[in-house]
Parts: sequence; C-alpha cells; structure tokens
Amino acid sequence: MDGNTDFSGVSDECTAEYILSNVAEVVERILTFVPTKSLLQIACVCRLWMNCARRVLRVQQKLTWVSASGPSNYDGHALCHSLAEEVENVYLLPKTVLVMVDSETFSGQDSSHKQKKARKTHHSPDSVEELNRLFPNGCDIMAIATPGVVLTPSGSHSGPPKEFQEGEAGYAIMFPRMEGVDIRPFHFCKRTISESHLEEAGLVNNPDLRVVLLFGYEAYKPGAARFLNQVLEPLARSKALIAGGHVENVFSPERECCGRGSYGVVGLALSGPRIQGASVLLEQDVSSPKAAEATIRRLKAANLPERNTLGFMFACVGRGHNYYNNQRNVEADTFRKVFPNIPLFGFFGNGEIGCDRIVKEDYTLCDTDTDSLQHGYTTVMTLVHLG
Repeated sequence: MDGNTDFSGVSDECTAEYILSNVAEVVERILTFVPTKSLLQIACVCRLWMNCARRVLRVQQKLTWVSASGPSNYDGHALCHSLAEEVENVYLLPKTVLVMVDSETFSGQDSSHKQKKARKTHHSPDSVEELNRLFPNGCDIMAIATPGVVLTPSGSHSGPPKEFQEGEAGYAIMFPRMEGVDIRPFHFCKRTISESHLEEAGLVNNPDLRVVLLFGYEAYKPGAARFLNQVLEPLARSKALIAGGHVENVFSPERECCGRGSYGVVGLALSGPRIQGASVLLEQDVSSPKAAEATIRRLKAANLPERNTLGFMFACVGRGHNYYNNQRNVEADTFRKVFPNIPLFGFFGNGEIGCDRIVKEDYTLCDTDTDSLQHGYTTVMTLVHLG
C-alpha cells in the first residue's frame, strides 16, 4: 500500500472496500483461512481475487484426509457420508485421491472366508458416481475395497490410528498438486501389460521413481501370480520402495479393459526428488507387542521428516488381534508410540508386498528380487515423505 494514502474523513466501510479491492497482500492473507471449495467461488469475483486465490492454492500443499467408521445411520457407506460433509471444508485442491473401504459392508462379501452373508451392502454404480461427484473434474480417484481397514481419525495427525478387521470403515487421502512431486495412478490387466505401458506409468526407465504403492486384485485366479511378476520384476531392480498387497476389489476407476473377475494391479507411482521413503517387514515370527515395536523402530534409521509424511500398514488378514493373543490394535498402537505425529493408513489383505528398504538421497537400499517382495502372514510398515 502507498504510504502516502490518506484515509482521513473516509468511513471504515469505504476503507475496507478499498483494501479488499486493491491490496493483494491483505486479500491473500485472508484467503488462506477459506476452504478450497469456497476459494474457487471467490476467485470469480474479480481479477485481483482470482490471482490471490491461485497463489494460495499453489502453496496449500499439506496432505489431508477424511476417515469414518460405522455403522452408518445413513444410506450409503459411512465414508461417503463423511466425505459429503467434510470435503467442502478441506484446504487443498485434490489432484489424486486414494480411497480404501471395507469389503464386508461395501461389497457384501466376507473376504476372509469367501462366504456370502446377509448384511447391508453399499457397492453400487450410484455410490461410485457419488464418490466421483465429490471431487473436482480431472481429479484421479483410486478406490479400493479390502477385508479390513487401518485409519487415523479425521482432523489430527497425532490422533490414535485404529485397526478395523470387521465392521464399516474407510478413508480418503487427498493429495494436492505438489511442486517436485509427480503422483501417477496406474492400472494393468493381462490385456494392457506391456513395456511401453509400464514406461508410460513411470514404473520403468524413470530415474526419478521413488515409491510405488501397488495393489493386486483377484490374485488367486490362475495366471495372476505370473502376471504380478511381470510388474514386480522391473520394480525389484529399480531404486524405488515398493509396498502394498492384495485387495478384494477395485471399484474406481472402472475397469473397462477387462471383464468382471479378471485379475490385475492398480497403484500409485510417486516420482520426484523431494520424495523419500522407508519400509520394514514384520515377519511371521513377529507375534508380540515387544517384537513389533523392535521392528517398527528400525524405521527410525531413515530419519525422515514428520511433516508431510504418511504411514502405511499393509497387513495380512490373518494377523491383527488373532495374531497377538486377542490383543487389539497392537501394530497401529506401536506405530503411534514410535511416530506420534505421523498419521497411519492401510488395510488387512490377502497377501503383502514389500521388504526392508530405505529410499533417501544417498539411496541406502536392500537388495531384493520378486520372491522376497511377496509374503503371507506378515505386515509391511511404510513411511512416505512428500517433501
């Protein structure tokens, strides 16, 4: 503002109007307190507000999420209802969204025993369309149903994470567009797997690849194991962290290239110099809280910053309280004890993918092959730092 501007004799209302119409520094500061959906509407008021809104959006690069657990008293899954209420209040513009919900209530199938039971189900084209409507056009949404869900409650990075091996639960992690970070969703089935498609997804011939979150579906079908190796072999030779597991179903984006019941993989390829990651494998013999803590503490060696860092827990459906003498939430509680300010997300699935590995600027790595990336009755605990 011009230091010679004289507001004497001018009403406070006129002064405020002048400032909000002409002083970008003040407008921009005010807009940092406005949720993104309202910010996009405000940007239509005038050119000054549009430019200020754009600058605010560029610096809003803090990760956020919405999570929910049931049972829901509303039509639709508890997560869909929570998203409808809370997504308007987030302070970022989502570019990529990772959604996990329990397969028991979302698809009506108990994946632990493969037995169909009479229970409330929410998996329908309407619920998928509802999910897509909640986010901006052009936003990449990857939505997955799993036998169990691990989540941190909405609103607090230091909130206690919870393991849900049964019942209604889910979360949606929202990634904004971030400088120095490229998040590329991918999907391969037997019809689309090829060297050129792997390269297009950033999984091969990509020196900036740092982390791959990879999820297989219909993994028990004949040919699925051989297919998965086609994806894992080049990744095992790369300098990237690979973590994930086998899930029950992928319902967004729609799998138009392969029929119902076909096997495949989906995931997120994270590339960029700002990304760092670390993972440890809780082997089958890790079956006490003390042993779990000793393993998870090895992640401290990576010395990753806590800001803009997520924890992921990909566990076998046979672990959880059944594995720890009926003690619940052992691994999630242990993670919070070691990393009290990092939110934790993940699932209980039908097989785990990952190994001990640290990805930093100096690339402290563990040599591995495709066989040592696939496990059962284990947990892959992972940290991903986005700069």
